[in-house]
Amino acid sequence: MSFAIPHDHPCLPGHFPGHPLVPGVVLLDQVVGLIESTHGPLRPLRLPQVKFMQPLRPDEPARIELDGAGPRWRFRVLREADGVLLASGELVAGA
Repeated sequence: MSFAIPHDHPCLPGHFPGHPLVPGVVLLDQVVGLIESTHGPLRPLRLPQVKFMQPLRPDEPARIELDGAGPRWRFRVLREADGVLLASGELVAGA
């Protein structure tokens, strides 16, 4: 799935003024949204492993790649233009 966080997203003022970066929690929200669009609401959720390697800027296209099946998925968030890895980790649904 491809996505871009618009420059007027409410999380961006203050993160960081004059040099906005998309917060990691917003990237994770995109990952959760993709999984829930297929599997329905998944609560509770755990993120036992997450690494942020590179920043994402507003309006910059990125894509999410998923491996695995419920209740455990591995994910990668990549910059669309050059395939650079922005974030990776694991999401686990259930208690």
